[in-house]
Amino acid sequence: MTANVDPVIDADLDAYIDDQLDVARRIEVEAFLSAHPEAAARVMSDLRMRDELRVALAGSRGMARPATTDAARRLERGLARGRVLAVLQRAAAAAVLVAAGWLANGIFGPITITKVVASTQPPAYVDDAIAAHRTMLVRETMPSQREAPTYNADEIRAATAIVMPSLPDDWKIRDVQVYPSRFGPSVEMALETKDLGLVSLFAIRPGTFDVVKPTVAPSGDISSAYFQIGDVAYAVVGRGDAGSLDRAAEKLAGTLY
Repeated sequence: MTANVDPVIDADLDAYIDDQLDVARRIEVEAFLSAHPEAAARVMSDLRMRDELRVALAGSRGMARPATTDAARRLERGLARGRVLAVLQRAAAAAVLVAAGWLANGIFGPITITKVVASTQPPAYVDDAIAAHRTMLVRETMPSQREAPTYNADEIRAATAIVMPSLPDDWKIRDVQVYPSRFGPSVEMALETKDLGLVSLFAIRPGTFDVVKPTVAPSGDISSAYFQIGDVAYAVVGRGDAGSLDRAAEKLAGTLY
């Protein structure tokens, strides 16, 4: 098992130079320096300067001039002050960010993540459902493409292992097609509805077992409401109101329980 090691920061390097670390932390810092040549070069330079200052302050056997010793003391204090200022600058920057957050919170109210931002991306099969719906719209403009309104739920189940939900009485079936997809055969039904206009009911086996409540997934000019029950997923796709699609999906899902 690999031990967790705290990241080495500038404050650790400064403490290493000043002999203010315990043995365990010094070993961690030295391991860091062995893997970071640039940081090691800076530390070695600071160590050399520290030792030169100590020699000067010691008076080099009492022969150093007072002016030299005084300059060395001032330089040592300046270096220490520089390290302290660097730490304070980092702390001040963090404080500014926190203060800015509180100020924004006071001016604009609590900062929250909206449902749109926080929501997860829709499953991949929703893209297939939208593509099938767009294909259906193209077929609608081509008189040569014959519609297949004949619908047999048992036949679809036997051929694709997909159980289709029961449709509302006022929904009229205009076309039923089986499309290939990355997950295997899928079923796409073109339906004429009173409230939503022309919509698609798409069904597919996505390869996972899950229970997903109806969820709206806007996509430009086309919206969808998808849900999954067991190993079959469904999507109601159309240009109608997203909320109406969601309610329609809830009714369809209810017929499968």
